[in-house]
Amino acid sequence: MPEARSWQVREWLSHRLSRGRREFDRARGRGLYEWDRVRARIRREWRRTPRERQRTWQLVTVSAATGLVVAVVSVLVAGPWDGGQRTAERARAAEDRAPGGGPDGGPGRPAPSASPVLAALGARPAPKSPDSGGDAVPPPTGAGLADTLEPLLEDPALGDERSVAVMDVTTGQQVFGSKAGTATIPASTIKLATGAAALSALGPDHRIRTSVVAGAGRHDIVLVGGGDPTLTARAVKGSDHPAALRQLADDTARALKKRGTGPYRLGYDTSLYSGPKLHPIGPNENLSPVVPLMADEGRKDDSDHGPAPRAEDPAADAAGTFASMLRDRGVEVKGEPGSRKAAEDARTVASVRSQPLSSLVERMLTTSDNDIAEALARQTALAAGEPASFAGGAKAVTHRLRKLGLPLGGARIADGSGLDRADHVSAGLLSQVLVRAADRDHAQLRSLLTGLPVAGFSGTLRTRYAQDAVGRGVVRAKTGTLTGVNSLAGSVVDADGRLLVFAYLTNGTTDADGAQRALDRMASALANCGCR
Repeated sequence: MPEARSWQVREWLSHRLSRGRREFDRARGRGLYEWDRVRARIRREWRRTPRERQRTWQLVTVSAATGLVVAVVSVLVAGPWDGGQRTAERARAAEDRAPGGGPDGGPGRPAPSASPVLAALGARPAPKSPDSGGDAVPPPTGAGLADTLEPLLEDPALGDERSVAVMDVTTGQQVFGSKAGTATIPASTIKLATGAAALSALGPDHRIRTSVVAGAGRHDIVLVGGGDPTLTARAVKGSDHPAALRQLADDTARALKKRGTGPYRLGYDTSLYSGPKLHPIGPNENLSPVVPLMADEGRKDDSDHGPAPRAEDPAADAAGTFASMLRDRGVEVKGEPGSRKAAEDARTVASVRSQPLSSLVERMLTTSDNDIAEALARQTALAAGEPASFAGGAKAVTHRLRKLGLPLGGARIADGSGLDRADHVSAGLLSQVLVRAADRDHAQLRSLLTGLPVAGFSGTLRTRYAQDAVGRGVVRAKTGTLTGVNSLAGSVVDADGRLLVFAYLTNGTTDADGAQRALDRMASALANCGCR
């Protein structure tokens, strides 16, 4: 074998070090580095290279070790961390959004923004390398992804019906698909579509108002529900918290004491919504009756997410709690609150507003909150002039998705939460929603990405992905589960640092745990390869 020239050795070494830097940049982004895998890769390349080039392995190893130290230090100094996300990123969200107040007329408050995993979002073309003539971060190929994903799709745990799509965020192009346009039951992954519609219709700074207004008589007041499912009767701390019923009681008591002594009669108004209150699945611990006035989602325990016993009449319970709070503040309230419609021009006595819509969307996605999802579908309906009902919400959400230019072939939206099996969407639609959310031209949708659970760390993915799983800390995805239905849709950075989004939908599963593991392996596979 001819002796390698010095310039060839330098060229190879430069290429290898550059690739090593990309790998350690990736380690810094996800706070996790799989040293054994990279070390094995270096060994494989050593065996394949000419003998003269083997002399350089020591320098490569030293460089890799140095890079590992830099990566670990970078992760440590990037804190502080909160809930698996770097708190410094929260202030970055407003940079991609237009300034100004919220669409409801109040001052807008920026929502938390992209976490470190998504720091390179924006669908902006990657910098060009003058030597390569292409993207500095190489994109995956369809053939490479097929080699990786098709064997995993053969897992029988995935059921009979499957719709799969993987898209490159930088180009906005689908790079792998398997029946990507086939509409199937999505379960809770449809919340991505619900969130996209609400954010598009109302804007990320919109806040939902709960008010107390003057009634027909001098001593009549009415608690008016505005559709905020996160209104809480519990004690709150700090400046960033849900709208508090206690704060509303404080402000109302102050205002009433200026008007004179009571006693006062309290009514409550739920006329904002129309149609059935109960979801087609009937009474269920996963969802309260859908009404525009409730406290703590009508939960009868101390939980703030997940299944829980629910009140049969959340509005009446919230009004009763509010009456007790007024009494505790020295306001005499006569009798029990009754249902009453407020006049349209009634004078406002006091009001509180929810967190920004972007925060509600994040909470909905992270914990798969069905009450928020159904509320956001109705808020979208109100913005479109449709009845705030299941049917009106479905119509308004579909209309907003069409305005966003999303592929709606075969799609049917029946509710906001995904609990209805009449919902049908494709993997192509959900992956396109995520691509729109990463686009700087649709910055109002960014909380669809920042709200995704982080594999192994937060939300509905907290207990999934083992400690040594490749996708742990890198995969961010919305989960979906009904009997016989399992889905996963989210984002991942591949081994070359390329941001991809994916949607995996499968129906007809008989082993829920096995299906979840299969979907998690498919997401991890994207994180583990350059797929070229």
